[in-house]
Amino acid sequence: MTNDIFQSAQDATLLSVEEKEGLIQSHIMSRGELNRSEQANILAAEEWVFKRDRDVTQIDFLNALHQRMFGRVWNWAGRFRKSGKNIGVDAYRIPGELKLLCDDCNFWLEHAVYSIDEIAARFHHRLVFIHCYPNGNGRHARLAADVLLVSRGCPRFTWGARNAKDPRTIRSDYIQALKRADRHDYQKLLDFVRS
Repeated sequence: MTNDIFQSAQDATLLSVEEKEGLIQSHIMSRGELNRSEQANILAAEEWVFKRDRDVTQIDFLNALHQRMFGRVWNWAGRFRKSGKNIGVDAYRIPGELKLLCDDCNFWLEHAVYSIDEIAARFHHRLVFIHCYPNGNGRHARLAADVLLVSRGCPRFTWGARNAKDPRTIRSDYIQALKRADRHDYQKLLDFVRS
């Protein structure tokens, strides 16, 4: 196995040595192979998750979703990270912060505090901000937001795909929107998720 598969894109989460050792598919030798393997796993998870209604405000479900998305590739899939990252709360705070997010989301839904799009966008942002898992947090949070929308009879977000831009530009726009949301300005994220 070569180290180039672990070289991360700009703004991506770096893995610890222990997390890198969690790669199940030892035949993977390049970043492209890793990406394709993860994407195949995510597509299988999407098929599973939309077969029936799911409650994204349950921690067990969020962990199960991450495990379904990455469990064929990483042995730590669905388990909270134990290491510090360049983003996210301290690892010991993850369970409490995730419980608070789920409670907040239930309150937002019950009292219609925001539009359903804004609830899903805020839920997504906080899930990324907490950064529960060693990797795959953005992809997990995007799918969780989509599950929330579908459970309420709404279409999934487009996540910038309508703009038909270069994927690097879409990722840059996404990261910029998340950074604005970090400062409690959600408009750019709301524009992005439906663009």
